[in-house]
Amino acid sequence: MAGNLTRDEARERARLLKVESYDVALDLTKGDERFESITTVRFTTATPGASTFIDLHGADVHKVTLNGDDLDVSAYDAEAGRFPLPSLAASNELRVEAACSYMRTGEGLHRFVDPVDQKVYLHTQFETADAHRMYACFDQPDLKATFQLTAVAPDDWEVVSNAAASATEAAGAGAKRWTFPSTAVMSTYITALVAGPYHKVTSEHDGIPLGVYCRASLAEHLDADNIFEVTRQGFDFFHKVFGVRYPFGKYDQLFVPEFNAGAMENAGCVTFLEDYVFRSRVTDAVVERRAETILHEMAHMWFGDLVTMRWWDDLWLNESFATYMSVLAQAEATRWGKGAWTTFANVEKAWAYRQDQLPSTHPIAADIPDMQAVEVNFDGITYAKGASVLKQLVAYVGLDNFLAGVRDYFGEHAWGNTELKDLLTALERTSGRDLSSWSKEWLETAWVNTLRPSFEVADGRFTSFEVLQEAPADYPTLRSHRVAVGLYSLVDGALTRTKRVELDVVGARTKVAELVGEEQPDLVLLNDDDLTYAKIRLDENSLRTLVDGGITAFTDPLPRALCWSAAWDMTRDGEMSTRDYVKLVISGAGSVSDITVLQAILRQARQAVQQYADPAWVPEGQALLAGELRELFTAAEPGSDHQLAFLQAFAPTATSDEDLTLLQGILDGTTAPQGLTVDADLRWALVHALVSGGRLGEADIAAELERDPTAKGERSAAMCRAAIPTPEAKAAAWESIVGGKLANHIARNTIAGFQDPHHAELAAPYREKYFSEVGRIYKEWTFDQASTFAVGCFPALLIEQETVDAAHAFVAGDDVPQALRRLILEGADGVARALRNRERDAASV
Repeated sequence: MAGNLTRDEARERARLLKVESYDVALDLTKGDERFESITTVRFTTATPGASTFIDLHGADVHKVTLNGDDLDVSAYDAEAGRFPLPSLAASNELRVEAACSYMRTGEGLHRFVDPVDQKVYLHTQFETADAHRMYACFDQPDLKATFQLTAVAPDDWEVVSNAAASATEAAGAGAKRWTFPSTAVMSTYITALVAGPYHKVTSEHDGIPLGVYCRASLAEHLDADNIFEVTRQGFDFFHKVFGVRYPFGKYDQLFVPEFNAGAMENAGCVTFLEDYVFRSRVTDAVVERRAETILHEMAHMWFGDLVTMRWWDDLWLNESFATYMSVLAQAEATRWGKGAWTTFANVEKAWAYRQDQLPSTHPIAADIPDMQAVEVNFDGITYAKGASVLKQLVAYVGLDNFLAGVRDYFGEHAWGNTELKDLLTALERTSGRDLSSWSKEWLETAWVNTLRPSFEVADGRFTSFEVLQEAPADYPTLRSHRVAVGLYSLVDGALTRTKRVELDVVGARTKVAELVGEEQPDLVLLNDDDLTYAKIRLDENSLRTLVDGGITAFTDPLPRALCWSAAWDMTRDGEMSTRDYVKLVISGAGSVSDITVLQAILRQARQAVQQYADPAWVPEGQALLAGELRELFTAAEPGSDHQLAFLQAFAPTATSDEDLTLLQGILDGTTAPQGLTVDADLRWALVHALVSGGRLGEADIAAELERDPTAKGERSAAMCRAAIPTPEAKAAAWESIVGGKLANHIARNTIAGFQDPHHAELAAPYREKYFSEVGRIYKEWTFDQASTFAVGCFPALLIEQETVDAAHAFVAGDDVPQALRRLILEGADGVARALRNRERDAASV
């Protein structure tokens, strides 16, 4: 994100202007640092004589002409990214000639050189407001216009944009000019350019031309058939439920290097994180995640691209809707079926619950006064909590009514901009329900409620049963929840649902008369089927059932996932000791068939030991967890996803000589577990663990990089070098990080290696250094790079009150930007939670 446009400025500019078209001419043959960008924008105003500004960041402006008159280029503010436009006519034509900069931060027009073959690849990332790093524009979502592009590029390149190229022609020695027709009207942030010698696979479905692209050096790993299969399933599903055909002609999906996010919904030109091209074996959980991402971005073609939010206050509408619809599409139209909702319960909602309990929590419908505020709101509330609340809304109004409302919404607002009230009006019309109170409860308040069962039993049967709803004093809203209560009993060794009651939970106490007289089961599960968004608690008898082995006895994966989620929430909130949670994972991990849930609980168990356990118990907990993972790995079916998942979880827990020797043997081939392929990515995971364990060093990392001289190899080597457990290695990593010269993905991996949890003591000198640098970095670097540093280098390994105090002292300064203050307070909250949980764990003995 370049200039910090405010909401008030955007509203005034939208009131003043109507933008008709952009003609953008780029020359990508002018060197490694800059490219030529010529923009002609046509727009009108109902207020002749008024003044405004156009956005263009970090450019060398050659010439600006407004309605035939040259403007003084010295008026350009490159840092703010603005060029003033005085004395507008009723109808205006503006031409801006400039040289713009290639980026290495993943923002704007990013340039990457493949270390394998030295070929150059470009891609854009413009959300939220980085289009004006590539061309002059009014960079806000409600000033839609058509977009017509020409680009001169090396003649062996592919050039891809929002529309299919209409012509190509020679443009001098070794160059070609690509001409693209004018697009439909769209917001600047979803315009796109991807260029380079990309490998391309094409197909077609239902009249829609399809393309899948990746770097030439990754072509052998591109599983285009699977990507096309999910794409076809998505189009068929969305055409059926949305009632509007895909509106942007062709549909290209491009896997681009050093991408900053999972994917981006550029109209007809979707960009993805390159890690979704699997050069090494992955579990089906990763393939499922890629499918969800494909469907998420496809849903955006309608919700976001066809109909777009007016301002970033309604970012959640874009992201929550796409998240909910992608999971619905997976459940209804792909091979993952209903298991997609199990993944949603254990992955998305866990993210939402964590985010919603931070000091930076905010309503789903957030207040976004400027662009810096929206950047930090790409979070678990905007995506996962919003999607969870939409799932609750669907339970409230009915799926058919919900989809009918969505169809009306698309029909009424196609190609326009909307606000929340426009969607609610459509849903009220089709459902017959007044959604004003629902909106106030769910969209305009923050934090998560807790639901707890309360009952009395006589002669083995319930004599009373209530659902208690709790909210903290700072966020006292008690919401209306549509929930199911499930009773589960062990029958022939299987934990099976024997009764289900669905009801509305309202207020602090809700009686469940239908359960009075029922036999007390082995387990009571609130929010069965995961209808609402709330943390749930397990009563003492139910928790004992799980700990005593019941977690392995479920016949249905969704209630098992909900119980895992409840146990983790209780651990994070200090209602279950860390050691009990770890022992629950140890006892139950071997029975988890859902690979996504398995990998989630194994990550959580590792986090619990490293952050939440009494330091005196950490060696025992580490040994227990590593020992169980080693046994599960060696006993797993050869070649199975479980074998790979258990090894991937075991490697970062290995600290003992025995465990490290096992990893060393797998790496060098002296120990070769049947069915296990030790491919490039697995080798790096083993090298990383052995570097952290002190078994390998710089020479070994260099040798591995020589074996794998790829972009992924370079990133992995950077992580391993930063993980070397010596003060000298940490100092070198720190200097490379704060120097600000690293490309975005190298920086992220260096930070990840620097923050090695096995050697927290080596982080001690960097608490003071972090707080002395973070303010400067946040001011000088681009947002993505600065926030990566602010979050990634926060001294989270130093779980001490001094860390919390230092953070609060820093944010007390008058000159700390609000967005940075938020990131620092989130880090401090994580340390404070860890301190509380360590105390709780110590008291449990």
